[in-house]
Amino acid sequence: MKNIAILGSTGSIGSSALKVINDFPGEFRVRAVSANSNIGLLLRQIKKFRPRFACVNDPLEALKLKSLASLGTKVLAGADGLKVIVQDREIDLVLLAISGSSALGSLLDAIDAGKDVCLANKEALVMAGPIIMKKAARKKVKIIPIDSEQSAIWQCLEGEEKQKLKSIYLTASGGPFRKARSADLKKVTIKHVLNHPRWRMGKKITVDSASLMNKGLELIEAMYLFGVTPDRIKVLVHPEAIIHSMVEFIDGVVVAQLSVTDMRIPIQYALSYPERLPNRLKGVDFIKVGSLNFENPDYKRFPCLKLAYRAARESGTSPCILNAANEISVDEFLKGRLSFADIPGVISRVMSRHRNISSPGLEDIREKDAWARREAIAVIKMKGK
Repeated sequence: MKNIAILGSTGSIGSSALKVINDFPGEFRVRAVSANSNIGLLLRQIKKFRPRFACVNDPLEALKLKSLASLGTKVLAGADGLKVIVQDREIDLVLLAISGSSALGSLLDAIDAGKDVCLANKEALVMAGPIIMKKAARKKVKIIPIDSEQSAIWQCLEGEEKQKLKSIYLTASGGPFRKARSADLKKVTIKHVLNHPRWRMGKKITVDSASLMNKGLELIEAMYLFGVTPDRIKVLVHPEAIIHSMVEFIDGVVVAQLSVTDMRIPIQYALSYPERLPNRLKGVDFIKVGSLNFENPDYKRFPCLKLAYRAARESGTSPCILNAANEISVDEFLKGRLSFADIPGVISRVMSRHRNISSPGLEDIREKDAWARREAIAVIKMKGK
C-alpha cells in the first residue's frame, strides 16, 4: 500500500489521479491533498478519501475549510503547509500537479525530504532543471514523469543504456490551429483557443498547447530529464495523438509508446511503477484509427516553439526567462488584455533584453523569474499604448 500526497488535487491531473486511486483501494491510500482555491471540490475530496492532511494556499480559506472538514483531517495553509505534507514520514510518493512556477518550492522540498516525485508540472524543471536533477541524484530520489510525452519517453528508455540513444521524437497533436493560416491566428478568441481537439486540460496548458509553447516546454523538460542536447530532440505533429513519443537508438531501431488519449494511463503507471496494473480503460482500436500521420511543425505560424529551442540551446537562465514571460503573457491573454497572436512577440522581446547566466544558482533563478515577469508586464503595457 503506497501512501500518496497529491499537491494540486483539484486540477485536471489531480482529479484524474484520485480516480485512479479510487480504482485501486488495495494499492494506494490518499494521505494528503491540496488546492489553490477550489475549496468546494477539495472538501468533497476530503470527505471521500479521508486524508490525514489538506492544504489550501490562502490562510483565510484554510480557516473556512477547517470548520467544514472532517475531524480526522488536519488543515494546513500555504507553502509552509505543503512543506509539512512532503516531510510527513508516512508519505511514500508525492504527486506534484501544482501548475506553473509556484511548484518549484514544493518540488525541491519533496526532494530534500527524500520523497520520490510523480511530476506533472513542466515549469519547475524548465526553470531550474539542472538544480533539480542534481539534487534528486544526490538524494537518490526518482523523478517519475506524468506528462504523456515524458512518460512515453521514460517507458521507451526503461532498461536501455542512455548512451545508445540517438534521438527523441516528441509528438504534438497540433492543437486547435494546426491547419489555421497565420492571418487567422490574429482573430482567435479565448473560446477558440481553449477548444483543444484531443485533451481536456487546465486553461494555462490549453493555451500553451494552442501556441505549441507546451511542446517547447516539454523539449526543455526532456533535455533535463533525460540528459540530452536539444538538437537530439525533434518535434513531430501527430494529429491522431496515439503515439505519445518515440526514441531512436544508434542501431536505427525506433521504440514508441502508444495508447488512447487518457491521462489516467500515464498517471496510473507513475503511481504503480515499477509494476503495471490492469484497468478498465479502452485500448487502441487500430482498425478504427486507420492510419497514423506525421508533419513537421510550422515555426512561422507557431514561433513559440522556435523560441523554446533558442532558450534550450542557450540554457542557463534563458529557459526561466522563456517560462516567466510566457506565464505572464498567457495570463494577460486569458484576462483579455493581450491577443493570442501577440504572445510570442512579448516573450521574444523579454528574451532579447535578458542577460544570460550560464550556471545559475537557485537565487539567480528566482531573481531572473521575477525580472522577466516585470519586464513582460512592461512590454504588454507598452503594446496597449
